[in-house]
Amino acid sequence: MNISKSLKNLFRKPKRQENPYISPIYGGRWDTHPIEKKKIPEDPLLPEVAYRIVADEMNLEGNPALNMATFVTTWMEPEADELIKMGATKNLVDEDEYPQLKVIEERIIHMEAELFNVPDDCEPTGVVTIGSSEAIMLALLAHKWSWRKKRQAAGLDSSRPNIIFGADVHTCWEKFSRYFDVEMRVIPLQQDKYTINAEDIAPLLDENTIAVGVVVGTTFTGQVDDIQEINRYLIKHKQATGNNIPIHVDAASGGFVLPFYRPDFLWDFRLEQVRTINVSNHKFGLVYAGMGSVIFKDKSDLPPELPFEINYLGGSIHNYSLNFSKGSSNLLAQYYMFIRLGKSGYRKIINAVMDNAQYLEKQLSDSGYFEILTDANFLPTVVVKLINDQTFTAYHISDQLRKNGWIVPAYSLPLHADHIVVLRMVIKENFSRDLAEKLLNDILAAIDYLQKNPPQRQVIDEMQKESSKIKPHGVC
Repeated sequence: MNISKSLKNLFRKPKRQENPYISPIYGGRWDTHPIEKKKIPEDPLLPEVAYRIVADEMNLEGNPALNMATFVTTWMEPEADELIKMGATKNLVDEDEYPQLKVIEERIIHMEAELFNVPDDCEPTGVVTIGSSEAIMLALLAHKWSWRKKRQAAGLDSSRPNIIFGADVHTCWEKFSRYFDVEMRVIPLQQDKYTINAEDIAPLLDENTIAVGVVVGTTFTGQVDDIQEINRYLIKHKQATGNNIPIHVDAASGGFVLPFYRPDFLWDFRLEQVRTINVSNHKFGLVYAGMGSVIFKDKSDLPPELPFEINYLGGSIHNYSLNFSKGSSNLLAQYYMFIRLGKSGYRKIINAVMDNAQYLEKQLSDSGYFEILTDANFLPTVVVKLINDQTFTAYHISDQLRKNGWIVPAYSLPLHADHIVVLRMVIKENFSRDLAEKLLNDILAAIDYLQKNPPQRQVIDEMQKESSKIKPHGVC
């Protein structure tokens, strides 16, 4: 026997086992070979291996519990998670095959209409959507059609519709205007004034105005437009001119907060000119991302020509949406949350969230480093700007917080207030007082570090220049 060959065989690296029954998940060949990134691999993988690859990449993402940027719900009970799995296989539009889904959708719409104080003599209607972006477009499209029908019936020109809203709106309002060919009349923000009122809209109204848009809980500062004053002005305008201009309320963020935290505050269907409301269920409706609602005060507010009647799914159904196919997961989850918590449960959670927001707000104000732009009176959102001349900016604080896992956005406000740079922290259900204390300590530690290690002036100027090009979109 060749001694040299025997020694070589003795020290040869053993071949990896590929038997899935005896190899640990990280002991297979995939662990040392690259995975295709831009084309579908030729060969299959075991399900646990494919799962592990995707899960490991997701470990690189931020922690949802520490994401203060998003309004979107990041935690639900295990029972809700099970219902989400159940709904994932059912297309919500298939009413003939899944008729109970339509029943549940109508229940949710009526529950929300009641929550928003629809009058007894109205017959509300609406649909659930992918989010508030779709809901807003459906509501505004209905207002455009109603306006056009009135103009055409009177023999008047209907080619130049316009819509009025403030610069505090979400970007989807601009999308609607561009996509559906409606002139935007945007009211700019001002120093120390980040919402709109009747005085702002008055000079912009005319016979071509299809609606006035107002916001309950703005993306930028968490504040509320002066809806009551705008409603009073539009009533006077209607009496004087005969021009009946509706209000659409974008309650994406605040629609599930105010009814439980400040139920006596007037912003909803109790106001005469408020005809449509959208809300993001995936925010303080406490369900995961992917669901909004649009509520029409009465069926007469939705032109009958807009819903499509289709029969190729097995039966005749009416569909009013921009997204045709969507799963039923969040519909079931929202229905679960409504009957699981009830009003008293929502009230308890929202009050706890607001209490934590106010605690964080007070502590940041008392630190002497920040000015509060909103008083967490309407929305559990803490928005602050640095005071005094610092050698660093809010952007640097945001970057420092990233090192501890926190995602706290820094951004400039819209036009005419774009020299103001803020930090925004959205407080959600799973943000405890303990986490609030931890965030506060990390913010103060970041400031201490930046004071001892000030960034170069050129870096500050570049960050401010880049930020002025970006408008935060929030989450609808």
